[in-house]
Amino acid sequence: MIKRITYGTTTALVSLTLALSLGGCLPQEVDEVVETGEVTDATPATVSKPTRHPDELLRDQYRHPAETLMFFDVQPSHTVVEIWPGAGWYSAILAPYLKDEGQLIAAHFPADSEVSFFRKSRAAYNERFLLQPDLYGKIFISELAPPQVLNIAEAGEADRVLTFRNVHNWMRNRQEQVVFDEAYRVLKQGGLLGVVEHRAPESFTREEMVQSGYVSESYVTQLAINAGFLPDGQSEINANPNDRHDHPHGVWSLPPTLRGGESTRAQFETIGESDRMTLRFRKP
Repeated sequence: MIKRITYGTTTALVSLTLALSLGGCLPQEVDEVVETGEVTDATPATVSKPTRHPDELLRDQYRHPAETLMFFDVQPSHTVVEIWPGAGWYSAILAPYLKDEGQLIAAHFPADSEVSFFRKSRAAYNERFLLQPDLYGKIFISELAPPQVLNIAEAGEADRVLTFRNVHNWMRNRQEQVVFDEAYRVLKQGGLLGVVEHRAPESFTREEMVQSGYVSESYVTQLAINAGFLPDGQSEINANPNDRHDHPHGVWSLPPTLRGGESTRAQFETIGESDRMTLRFRKP
């Protein structure tokens, strides 16, 4: 039997809940989503092989994956492009969710990148996700290294394009608009771009955003509008009012990076992970 979870106007199949719980006990954040919605045909989730690492599960309290993906209205039959998935924190949720009916396209770093970190990250991702199709399905890998490498999917192929905490990275090389334009190109008409990003005060200059890793909502929104998107929704799912945005090492002062070392660990762990915007844009 299939359990359905209704969250606002979104109905998500139980495969999302399963994908979140495969690494161990069901996270508290998923319990909260269930409590806010209508649940029917409930059955226990018993799965023997984990698709998520224990340290990934610990971050659910800050990243709220169930609520975030429901806000982006990701359905099991969708073709989803995840841009720069890194180690695959979200891929470990999306891949099992899309495994049977949909398709995950991971727009990752080029395998032959001149940047050592990019090459190692891509290799580790391939080893984890491509060698275990029984767990993750057949993930398609595309590459993104703007401005030289940009073709993340076919035009009009994707139902959803998602990116988590990457806009500030593209800003370092002034490639942020190019990436938003590419997201628009690959989405179907009516498709959604979902963006989660460290949130800067509106007073921050572009240089302050680049240096701190925090980006203002108005800046991200303007990038989307420039690409042709229409704003479609905003959520405080990933907000953190304890984050004052004024740390000595920017967003990297906070967990999980904790760039200040042991001397400031307790201080920044008390704050938690960064204050984040969660924005949705629609291709008309």
